[in-house]
Amino acid sequence: MVTSEGHQPKLRLIYFGTPPFAVPTLRALVGSEHQIVALVSQPDRPSGRGQHVTPTATKQVGLEAGVPILQPTRLRDDEFLATIASYQPDLGVVAAYGRILPDGLLKIPRLGMINVHGSLLPKYRGAAPVHRAVMAGEGITGVTIMRVVAALDAGPMLATATRPIDPDETSVDVERDLAELGAAALVAVVNQMSKGPVVETPQDDALATYAPKLEKSESPIDWERPAHEIHNRVRGLQPWPMASTTIHGTRCLIHRTRSTNQSTEASAGAVVEATGDALAVATGDRRVLRIVMIQPEGRRVMAVREFLSGRKLIPGTLLGRP
Repeated sequence: MVTSEGHQPKLRLIYFGTPPFAVPTLRALVGSEHQIVALVSQPDRPSGRGQHVTPTATKQVGLEAGVPILQPTRLRDDEFLATIASYQPDLGVVAAYGRILPDGLLKIPRLGMINVHGSLLPKYRGAAPVHRAVMAGEGITGVTIMRVVAALDAGPMLATATRPIDPDETSVDVERDLAELGAAALVAVVNQMSKGPVVETPQDDALATYAPKLEKSESPIDWERPAHEIHNRVRGLQPWPMASTTIHGTRCLIHRTRSTNQSTEASAGAVVEATGDALAVATGDRRVLRIVMIQPEGRRVMAVREFLSGRKLIPGTLLGRP
């Protein structure tokens, strides 16, 4: 249905989102014909070295747009559910909110809830789909607009958009682009839903894979692994917890690596070359991996040439040792 002024009818939306990934979709909906009647974000938390409490990424955008903001600690709280119901939402939109929504909440919007998920479902259901896809060395990924159901990321799919992954891109690069892709796809679906039913395609559960949240324990590099696996891990563990190793007892975060076809007989984790712009390390498949950008703990990110300046690092030195 179209109004007499030529605009498509507006839907009243409740938006659930917290981190930067959720910002492009929020901005797109703020600029659409639909109305965000409330934004639900996780509570503000301390961050940075000073542990200052800062607004979440979506909250900052919501404040600029004049959107009412809710930051509940308990989603099953009767008062919170009553507040959501009082907005009389037509549709709920979710993008990286960070918590599982209870059934009582899912039932409030007239048209249910839909989600922007950062993978081509049913692959990589879970909290870290972008990072896990990069770590797995996937050559292509995308976003899926899906209906939210009680099971984790298992609802029927309403739309998808794809994007290739360059072999040297990090999860930060990929996630930034997927956030924009997801925003465009989500708004298109909401526009369709404002006019009538949208085709919903069930997922094939037999093809589902799981993408658990990242853990700090995944940071240390196991140099016994093949070079391409380590390279993908460096790319995928960004911006947190970051791949790391120890060099002469100092923990160093590894920001960029480069794969090579160079082979070596050196032991896994042994420095093969450490001069100029080259810091090359032997890996478990006898291939050499080059470190490009590195950050000694407590210091800034630097190129290898700067890191090696003033440091005596000789071939044969084993990385990853206390």
